Amino acid sequence: MFRFLFLLFLIIPIVEIYVLIQVGDVIGALPTIFLVVATAVLGAFLLRLQGFQTLQRAQQSLASGQIPATEMLEGVCLVIAGAMLLTPGFVTDTLGFLLLIPNIRRLVIKHMAKNSRILYTQNRSGAFSQQRYRSDYREGDVIDGEVVDDDDKHHLR
Repeated sequence: MFRFLFLLFLIIPIVEIYVLIQVGDVIGALPTIFLVVATAVLGAFLLRLQGFQTLQRAQQSLASGQIPATEMLEGVCLVIAGAMLLTPGFVTDTLGFLLLIPNIRRLVIKHMAKNSRILYTQNRSGAFSQQRYRSDYREGDVIDGEVVDDDDKHHLR
């Protein structure tokens, strides 16, 4: 994991610098700087809007007695999007803006949920619910059962 993060923090700035130089060669230095600042401002505005909407949905879920699992995962995606949008560069801005698109964000959430240690299932309304995860879980291994409380009949003496 450390190697992956090290490569990530090494490669992303190199790619960003390369793209900034290429764009600067085509449109000039000042327009490139303006575009980088404009994408950061626009991204912050959109992030704030979607953050408040996600917070409101989470509060509605809590008020109705549901766990806001989807909203929490969306919040994680929005934090990642915010970090990418505030990082100067066009590549990270593009990735950040992609995370601001709800359908793409849901695909990322499905991927995160599928690869996490907690099993999330999606219901018809699109909300995720949390289930216990077994490391040996395979589809078809679920056995339906019923719990019967016979404590009244069988007291330990």
